[in-house]
Amino acid sequence: MKKEYRKIAVGGTFDKFHKGHEELITTAFNLGKEVLIGITSDSFAGGKNHEIESFAIRSKNIDSFVKKFNKKYEIKEIFDAFGTADKDPLLDAIVVSNETEKSAELINIERHKNGFSLLDIIVIDWILADDGNPISSTRIRKGEINDRGNTL
Repeated sequence: MKKEYRKIAVGGTFDKFHKGHEELITTAFNLGKEVLIGITSDSFAGGKNHEIESFAIRSKNIDSFVKKFNKKYEIKEIFDAFGTADKDPLLDAIVVSNETEKSAELINIERHKNGFSLLDIIVIDWILADDGNPISSTRIRKGEINDRGNTL
């Protein structure tokens, strides 16, 4: 029997919304009664060395995707790697990819300092494209693959 969490977080830039993002978010909805989705602000995401879709576009893509789950959720703009996960007393888990597991560990360090319980960290594996390499926004942007992981 799988554990069901009261409130679970997931966060990221979610640029070029793709199958890997869908898996991350779906995992959160499958495990949580309520889901907090943190999306990086334009200023925070702007630190990357390439063009990122606007927060408005990224949040709209996620909002459209999550409506099918018919569960309570909140989309929150985040301005740093912690978002509100280091201060939210209702959170009890976070879903991350291999790439962002270290951020979840840092969130737990801050939660401990703030007197909150540590989050269970649920790590999902990379979702692979049909060429066996991970699906990523960077690869989509470069025109190597599409959002489903099919090579172009």
